[in-house]
Amino acid sequence: MSSAHFNRGPAYGLSAEVKNKLAQKYDHQREQELREWIEGVTGRRIGNNFMDGLKDGIILCEFINKLQPGSVKKVNESTQNWHQLENIGNFIKAITKYGVKPHDIFEANDLFENTNHTQVQSTLLALASMAKTKGNKVNVGVKYAEKQERKFEPEKLREGRNIIGLQMGTNKFASQQGMTAYGTRRHLYDPKLGTDQPLDQATISLQMGTNKGASQAGMTAPGTKRQIFEPALGMEHCDMQNVSLQMGSNKGASQRGMTVYGLPRQVYDPKYCLTPEYPELGEPTPNHHAHNYYNSA
Repeated sequence: MSSAHFNRGPAYGLSAEVKNKLAQKYDHQREQELREWIEGVTGRRIGNNFMDGLKDGIILCEFINKLQPGSVKKVNESTQNWHQLENIGNFIKAITKYGVKPHDIFEANDLFENTNHTQVQSTLLALASMAKTKGNKVNVGVKYAEKQERKFEPEKLREGRNIIGLQMGTNKFASQQGMTAYGTRRHLYDPKLGTDQPLDQATISLQMGTNKGASQAGMTAPGTKRQIFEPALGMEHCDMQNVSLQMGSNKGASQRGMTVYGLPRQVYDPKYCLTPEYPELGEPTPNHHAHNYYNSA
């Protein structure tokens, strides 16, 4: 089985556009730096075409074994395609254990089928950064920041629960400067404009209303009418002391027939009830029947 069987044909349309954009991100200066680093560690020549020299995975496996001995147990020297793919797969597993993040690692087809050389270069740069972090002398890549773990005593952790972080705001710098009395205005002015500061902040301006000219002229007792008239129209003053009949009157009221509060009121009909006769002094008291009077109680 030839290697051409694993190579993809030319891309068209959107696939070609994506491939071209990925190819534009490829950095040839970084390639030269990676070439010098890998050849210096392994002692082997990669060749004129950088990616084709790494395609069989042999140099990659020897390279990771130099950085971390024993990472790849067996390196296949065969020219068979599946042996080369196996070497690339072993290299990917080894750099994952070495510390390279999974999102920085390329796939085997990116190198073997020449689909994404930019991702292969990014993986080698991430490997260089990890090697530099572990103390190796590398002239390419950046050193990762070292993890600094801090351990606090349980008492300190419990005390921190009672402290409000600055992200939640603070009132340390709060003051009542510029505050006015409750209900009064707060004057706003800009010192840059040269305007004078308000002299009296406790006085309400006339624009907010005033009670200086208020009086009780024309006011009547609570509950009584207030007559409204216009002198220019010749309207006469109304009598504010007398209540009109439209509002009711108590002129014809009397207390006739009223009894003492709490006593029963006698109800009778002259047709059925005898008129009571009161005896004069010295006369015997007439004997009336008990049904002559009916008590309403």
